[in-house]
Amino acid sequence: MSVNYSNPSNEMVQIFSESESEFEEKNILCIDCNKNFVWSIGEQTFYRDKGLQNPPKRCKECKQAKNERLAAIAAAQAAGIKQRIEVAVNCARCSSQTTVPFYPSQGRPVYCRSCFLEMNPNLIKQDLH
Repeated sequence: MSVNYSNPSNEMVQIFSESESEFEEKNILCIDCNKNFVWSIGEQTFYRDKGLQNPPKRCKECKQAKNERLAAIAAAQAAGIKQRIEVAVNCARCSSQTTVPFYPSQGRPVYCRSCFLEMNPNLIKQDLH
């Protein structure tokens, strides 16, 4: 949106809203599903207006799934229920699918049991006792 007005020296001045000139749509890779999503100009304006510094890391679907997981964990904790989680992942070493009893940290590799024990042979002795 642009607005024209006259200043005291009678010159016409054109002002553009900041969102038009400051931002452009950006493609971002989701850290959960590895798919590209668009960070729109409107979303960037919202982030700026709220004082948020970092762009989103997850697409809308993955962000919603994460929020639902966190809400379920909080509800279980509030009810005093011990909740066992099981997350499906691909091993960073052999690429086989496995499950782990935790939510993997962003950017850190996760290994299947075989690869983990192969990389940490001293844990095999401890595991037997």
